[in-house]
Amino acid sequence: MRARAYAKINLGLEVLFRRQDGYHELRTILQTVDLYDRLTFTPQANGIELEVDDPTLPFGRENLVVQAAGLLAERIGRPVGARIELEKKILPGRGLGGGSSDAAVTLLALNEMWEGGLSLTDLVRLAAELGMDVPFFLHGGTALAIGRGDEVYPLAHQVDLPIVLILPDFTISTAAAYGNLILTKRESSLKLQSFASSSLGGKNRLPDLTNDLEAAIREHLPSIKEHKQSLLELGAVASLMSGSGSAVVGIFDDGAVGESAARSLEERGIRALATRTLTAKTYQERRLEQQPRRYDGA
Repeated sequence: MRARAYAKINLGLEVLFRRQDGYHELRTILQTVDLYDRLTFTPQANGIELEVDDPTLPFGRENLVVQAAGLLAERIGRPVGARIELEKKILPGRGLGGGSSDAAVTLLALNEMWEGGLSLTDLVRLAAELGMDVPFFLHGGTALAIGRGDEVYPLAHQVDLPIVLILPDFTISTAAAYGNLILTKRESSLKLQSFASSSLGGKNRLPDLTNDLEAAIREHLPSIKEHKQSLLELGAVASLMSGSGSAVVGIFDDGAVGESAARSLEERGIRALATRTLTAKTYQERRLEQQPRRYDGA
């Protein structure tokens, strides 16, 4: 069984306050994009084995894929196993959710292959145990996330636009970004809510969306600002950092303009990728490349 684990971007992120459980209360629009890791699942009698083509990444219990498979196996409650091959294309430490997406696809794929019979609601509960973004990747498309980011509400109006991703050569730790965040007292913003409820003629609201975590990455903020400005000068209608960074997103009206912008950035020595957002329908249609080979206990 072969599957794609797509990346995400954040179309705006607001941090409201620190909760009693130590996490932060968030409002964000999560959006899948056409950049993906590939996972191949082969059934075996028992045990979870993971092979990763990036030697810098863990392949044991530290990897969310292994954690997801182990959690699902426990929930199923009978001997199951799989060998998993992971081909990485989504760079870690850029706020693109690659590890979370890999984990979510692992839950979906192995529930099929092992004939686990878990409902989407069951899988969402398991996903929430693995990390904040993991539940979103069970849905994909355009969704409002609240709480710690794990309460996900797919939106009726899905974003389908060209984008350019700038992928800096530095990474940013999510924990460090939140650790540096200084919350200021402010009135609740309605920008995300109005964008979420708009009929996506709401493109004209894109420039209003901001990411509160940009102010928390003071060491890298000058280069993030430069990348945003470059994208706007090259024709983007809006630009902001994705999640806790370091990827910077430019949103375009025209795919050809986006591709030209990416080429121009590459000529300057800036790593850039022209791609586009994925609606929930497209995301779910493309997620499986090869139908599951059913687990037979052998």
